[in-house]
Amino acid sequence: MPSQKIIIIGPAYPLRGGGISTFNERLAKQFLTDGFDTTIYTFSYQYPSFLFPGKTQHSIEPAPEGIPIKIKINSINPFNWIKVGNELKKLKPDIVIVRYWLPFMGPCLGTILRRVKKNHYSKVVCIADNILPHEKRPGDKIFTKYFLKPVDGFITMSEKVLSDLKLFAKGKPAQLIPHPLYDNFGKVVPKKEARKKLGINEEDKVVLFFGFIRKYKGLDILLNAFKILNEENKLKNLKLLIAGEFYEDEKNYSGLINDPAIKNNLILHTHFISDSEVKFFLCAADCVVQPYRSATQSGVTPLAYHFEIPMIVTNVGGLPSMVPDKKVGLIAEPNAESIAEKIEEFFELGEKFFLPNLREEKKKYSWENMVKAILNLAN
Repeated sequence: MPSQKIIIIGPAYPLRGGGISTFNERLAKQFLTDGFDTTIYTFSYQYPSFLFPGKTQHSIEPAPEGIPIKIKINSINPFNWIKVGNELKKLKPDIVIVRYWLPFMGPCLGTILRRVKKNHYSKVVCIADNILPHEKRPGDKIFTKYFLKPVDGFITMSEKVLSDLKLFAKGKPAQLIPHPLYDNFGKVVPKKEARKKLGINEEDKVVLFFGFIRKYKGLDILLNAFKILNEENKLKNLKLLIAGEFYEDEKNYSGLINDPAIKNNLILHTHFISDSEVKFFLCAADCVVQPYRSATQSGVTPLAYHFEIPMIVTNVGGLPSMVPDKKVGLIAEPNAESIAEKIEEFFELGEKFFLPNLREEKKKYSWENMVKAILNLAN
């Protein structure tokens, strides 16, 4: 019996890494490992410049080995959508897995899926990162409704997205599956080695902010928390390691970053962090702080689990459900005072306080569970 044919639609190489590309490639790898005929269809043109504030959309890393990737989709060309949809319709994949993270993609992906469904064979499963976006724009609801109609079933990775989905797709099957761990960034590097690589002193207490810098992620809240900690002067050698590219105007943060009260406490790597660099930033940290104003789920949490780094997250969206309080990390409110308090509490408890529970909790987040859920929905 021939193996089932799986098509994954979404960002992947040569588009630059980032949570969704990395996820799609790792999911494809799992399907291939399990014996499925798997191909990713990615974008030849993904974002117009107004939706992509970074420096480049393309990767400088080598292509992932052994994963068939076809660079086919133009997000703004309706003729291309029909062409790609017709190609997939003729291929008759058993399952089409499509990522949905931004309503802008609704017309493109929704049109492709409508063409696919004309073969009366393929099942469509959507992995929904967001239903309602963090930064709202005109047309969000209309584009989302258009996209959702040809989808047969949904995977969400947070209660918030599952709740939002129910407003748009009543009666369609949906399942909540925790975000699997990113285990494709290499093994844990000893903290001493990681810090030497980044030029960080061994005796420093290092708090990490990791990922693209956008308003909803609350870096400004964390910087203000550092001001509070600096004024209290209780934590010696405290450093904030900021690792990630600005996805909004850097000027919004320049006043805080250049504040004499905290300037010497900051270690700035505000460029895109390539896949090969990720392990050094995570492993150099004592803890990761996610000071988000709002959230669905976060790809930073699975990274921290993989590298066994405790977390401080804010009590928003799906973040607390993945970070049991006083077990694998601490839960703060999304304000500077609360985050400052939790940073202080973390260093009082110490990193070793969290490690046994963190190692136990991470066992829940497997790629096998994600594959099994997709197959169950499709069947």
